[in-house]
Amino acid sequence: MRVFWFLLLTMVVVVAAVTLAVVGGGGSPVLQDVPAERLTDPLPATRPVGRADVDALRLPMAARGYRMVDVDEALDRLGAELAERDARIAELESALAGAQATAVNGPDLFKRPSEEPETDPGGSGPHDAEEDQR
Repeated sequence: MRVFWFLLLTMVVVVAAVTLAVVGGGGSPVLQDVPAERLTDPLPATRPVGRADVDALRLPMAARGYRMVDVDEALDRLGAELAERDARIAELESALAGAQATAVNGPDLFKRPSEEPETDPGGSGPHDAEEDQR
């Protein structure tokens, strides 16, 4: 019976020692608090984001996946830049359509009023008819 109590007491001491070691009792240098991993290569703030920037973007991992704050910041930045580019593309397409409509339907702004279209060299022009009547 004494052997049973000895084994039980030994088991309790071993479990307590392991628990204290894992929990960090006694200031164990094995399990120190590690600062949270931060986004080390953020998107450039001084120029538009390019394809290479998106390819190089690496979001830090957290205990359960990615840090939501970093992901939200990256997606907000990309969304804003895509919206800006879409607006600029729409503006340029509108300007191009206006320029094409003016070129097709509008007067030729580069033609001088004194210039007349050339007549056919075959003699069927209006000046040739006047000369024939004289």
